[in-house]
Amino acid sequence: MADACKKLKVIIFIGSSREGRLGDRVGKFCKNYLEKTNHEVTVFDPIALDLPLLKKPLHFYKDLSEAPKKLKDSNDQIKAADAFLFVSCEYNHCIPPALANLVDHFPCCSFAWRPSGIVTYSAGIFGGVRCAMQLRALTGELGCISVSNTFGIPQVQSAIDENGTPMNDDVASGIKTLISQLDWMACAMKTQKEKHGIPM
Repeated sequence: MADACKKLKVIIFIGSSREGRLGDRVGKFCKNYLEKTNHEVTVFDPIALDLPLLKKPLHFYKDLSEAPKKLKDSNDQIKAADAFLFVSCEYNHCIPPALANLVDHFPCCSFAWRPSGIVTYSAGIFGGVRCAMQLRALTGELGCISVSNTFGIPQVQSAIDENGTPMNDDVASGIKTLISQLDWMACAMKTQKEKHGIPM
């Protein structure tokens, strides 16, 4: 891997905000793996960020100095990232509203020209696959198109413990496959941007 790609910056977006969510353990698992494989990781958690129901996104402020500091700081982190990882369950077979609300506070251009990875999970047997398909469409429109592999974790309560430790070999191999694709694409896109810029 090229020197510029040795410590990629990745933002993890946590999708769920429900009480008793299992997303905490999945987020820890992904963060632990990324840090062990030499990534710089930032977590965007809708509970911690506590953004209001969307009324005025960052890009609707004519004078950005008037925008909330939380939005400006978060946008700077998004723009500085090399890749994104969306970690989500599904609510009523859809993208959770807290995740959509979080993302919609920022313009597409802040996400564009970087890749994303999708990790979904469920307590049942489907692993959040319907949310994953919707996230494919969302990441495409944001300009951070997802890599081909999606990592779905069924019966997550038996697959990852509360500390984010995998409890079976499938989980350990699944994250490795996804992140290897994400790293390859992130490095390729970063190198291309540095050499040739982005299309106008």
